[in-house]
Amino acid sequence: MFKAKVVIKRKKSILDPQGKAAEHGAVLLGYKNISNVRIDKQVEFLVHVDEQDAAQKEVTEFCTKLLSNPNMENFEINLEKIDEA
Repeated sequence: MFKAKVVIKRKKSILDPQGKAAEHGAVLLGYKNISNVRIDKQVEFLVHVDEQDAAQKEVTEFCTKLLSNPNMENFEINLEKIDEA
């Protein structure tokens, strides 16, 4: 079994309205050294397979088909082998 941690990020060419709002808020609060704020998503879940290649394939397909929008976002996958309890 593997624990998957996926970070989904908007592509650099895509506007990040949440990041822009946070950046504007920082300015309003007097933070003058904050810029280029981007807000990402992190998703964690278990993958019940024994082989890392199978886990990687399944997580990649899951991310491509459901968790992310491939036209606007990229994702990074981190797999951690864990013992089943």
